[in-house]
Amino acid sequence: MSLNALNTSTAGLKLTQAQLGIVSQNIANAGTVGYVRRTLDPVTTGPGNAGVATGTINRSLDAAALKQLRLETSGAAYTTVLSSVYAQIDKLYGTPGSSTSLDGLVNGFSSALQTLASDPSSAAARSAVVTSAQSLASQIGGIAGSVQDLRTAMESQLSQDTTQANQLLKSIADLNTRVSQASSDANKADLLDQRDQAVNSLSALMDVQTVQQSDGTINLITTTGVTLVDRGNPTVLSFDTRGTLSPDAAYSTDPSKRGVGTITAKTPGGATIDLVASGAIRSGSIAGALEMRDTILPQAQRQMDDLAAGLSRAMSDNQATGTAVTAGGKSGFDIDLSGLKAGNAITLTVKDASGTRNLILMPSYLTPPANPDASLTDDPNATVVPFTIPAPPATPSAADIASAISAKLGSSYDVSASGASGTVRILSNGGPTLLAANASVTQPASPTDKGTGTQLALFVDSGNKNGLYTGSFDGGSQLTGFAQRIAINPAVATNTAMLVTQTAAGVSDSSRPQALYNALNNTQRTFSAASGVGGVNAPTSSSVTGFAQSIIASQGAAASSAEDLDEGQGIALATAQSRFASQSGVNIDEEMSKLIELQTAYTANARVLTAARDMLDTLLRI
Repeated sequence: MSLNALNTSTAGLKLTQAQLGIVSQNIANAGTVGYVRRTLDPVTTGPGNAGVATGTINRSLDAAALKQLRLETSGAAYTTVLSSVYAQIDKLYGTPGSSTSLDGLVNGFSSALQTLASDPSSAAARSAVVTSAQSLASQIGGIAGSVQDLRTAMESQLSQDTTQANQLLKSIADLNTRVSQASSDANKADLLDQRDQAVNSLSALMDVQTVQQSDGTINLITTTGVTLVDRGNPTVLSFDTRGTLSPDAAYSTDPSKRGVGTITAKTPGGATIDLVASGAIRSGSIAGALEMRDTILPQAQRQMDDLAAGLSRAMSDNQATGTAVTAGGKSGFDIDLSGLKAGNAITLTVKDASGTRNLILMPSYLTPPANPDASLTDDPNATVVPFTIPAPPATPSAADIASAISAKLGSSYDVSASGASGTVRILSNGGPTLLAANASVTQPASPTDKGTGTQLALFVDSGNKNGLYTGSFDGGSQLTGFAQRIAINPAVATNTAMLVTQTAAGVSDSSRPQALYNALNNTQRTFSAASGVGGVNAPTSSSVTGFAQSIIASQGAAASSAEDLDEGQGIALATAQSRFASQSGVNIDEEMSKLIELQTAYTANARVLTAARDMLDTLLRI
């Protein structure tokens, strides 16, 4: 037996021992999260590949499976946030059809009005109307308050997620440095496992991808290309949390107007980026929280604000519809604007070369007038034309209103006071063709005004000293947050006789409660596009009762859709995890089979050495 065989067997024993150690390590870490199966790749040595050496320790990493795993992890974290919060929103409305649900309380209020209409002299029926109205207002306010609580929770989650992301970025950068300086393959493999696990954890917060470098380090970027880690240098993230959010707290790229926190990144290169404004984060729990805080929950708030406004104005407003007229060869509309108040928008539907659109004439008590953004009105695509009218205690006349509108519309229209008191005539003067004119005018002069018509200020704005709700933009949008401020009119609560009108003989009649019932259930009102009920950028026309039902239906459908999406994403994540585990995880059966092979190889090499020892002993005895 040659000495080469002896050396080869000795090297084989060392290799087998090392491989046994790797297999034992794999088996011991079979349940360790983030552990990637190790292999030991031998190398041949000597002339003619006569020898063998232990070689290097490698990780059995499937890069494609790992990339897919991170993608699905981000997606699952995103859909989980949406599904969870949507489910909470859906629960706020109660069980549909129950007496305590939103639609149940609307129906209860409607029934109370109907009962009063059938017996207008009943004090008990009048009290029932007030009680049901109070319950409905309280429910609307409670839902809106809970929506704001959810927004505040999203703000808090964003702060926590940003802090966690910062820690992970710092850890990844530190591990990059240690990987580049690793003194052994075993140590390097452990560090790579730790780094991959940190990147996986980060992918649950935001969508990320890695770029491998020649020295073993990685650059980490968002899928939109923002650098998060450059080898050993991490980006520093910050979040300027605003704490408890109010209904008017919204995101804006203008820091002076922004009422919520934003995520700012200071990159290793020194650049400062607003990750929210740039849309840099598109998936993960951070993206889900941002979408909830800035889009979905504000829409839910707008739905409740619109419902509260519709409920209030259904009781107090006169739906003024223009009557088509022709004068001096010009066509247009006469519209009764008696009692016009700040916020009582007048909508003109016009047609010109560019198509059909709306002009919203917005009265204001201010000089210059408040100039709201169209997104705060019913139609975000409309052109808003603000104008000033005399403020209380003055009452604007038709001439006052016509003069103010005419100054704003210019020569394209002829605007004048018509013969009838309070009526304004608007004619097209060779410009766009007028197709329709509509307005919703608050008729009670004050919350205590009993009036002679059927309108009544049954609901008031508790944040405005229990004043009338008119939709005013003077001092900010009265609509924003109104759901949390709607309240029963104290004047009506203490004097329920205001719910009915009296005949000349002093007998209560049913005209007012019947009119209020019809306004609630039969009169079609326009609700804003921002509520999302009518589709993207589309106002919806519905009764107040129908709008409440539409809110519940749309939120229920959204919650169900979000749940289905989350379940589908969960399946995709489980599939990605299974694929990664099958390629890079530890399979006990395979490792045990390999262990048997190595034991056999170890025995064979040991037998060669034993034979060599016996041969030497025999030679020495000769």
